[in-house]
Amino acid sequence: MGAIRTPRDKWIEEGLRALAAGGPEAVRVEALAQALGVSKGGFYGYFRNRAGLLEEMLDTWERAVTEDVIERIERDGGDARERLGRLFDFVGSLETRVTSAGVELAIRDWARRDEGVARRLRRADNRRMDYLRELYGAFCPDEGDVEARCLITFSLRIGDHLIAADNGPRSRTEVLAAVRKRLLDQ
Repeated sequence: MGAIRTPRDKWIEEGLRALAAGGPEAVRVEALAQALGVSKGGFYGYFRNRAGLLEEMLDTWERAVTEDVIERIERDGGDARERLGRLFDFVGSLETRVTSAGVELAIRDWARRDEGVARRLRRADNRRMDYLRELYGAFCPDEGDVEARCLITFSLRIGDHLIAADNGPRSRTEVLAAVRKRLLDQ
């Protein structure tokens, strides 16, 4: 019986964790192997080189924040407001090594310096916005209103955890619930 190999997805997840912690420069084969408690030889059974890992990390992230989320929300059906409600709940609880705010911010920062990453980020953001347009467009007849709601919703996903301001006499949870109610009203 041969030795059990560290699964491919563990290398990718550890790469994304390193990316979130220190940017793309922190994604080094030797450091990942050490963090996983394995030799770096297993890495080359899955990836040709570090660039191959970086590509698969981006593929995994993009799929996780777009198609995987959409499939999950669409699975239970319902009207657009019900699906948006599930989307708010799901995305608010969606903190995995692949979809964490740290990974999101690290990819956004990386995209500022790498045009290939910028293209992937733009594609993912456009897919997310298109899905929001589809949902809001189902009950908002005004295109300008649809765009405003989409931008507010998406901005909350990206930036909510960056805002350190107090919410006055209300908790952040109460304020977010009020935003959600306003976005889902016609």
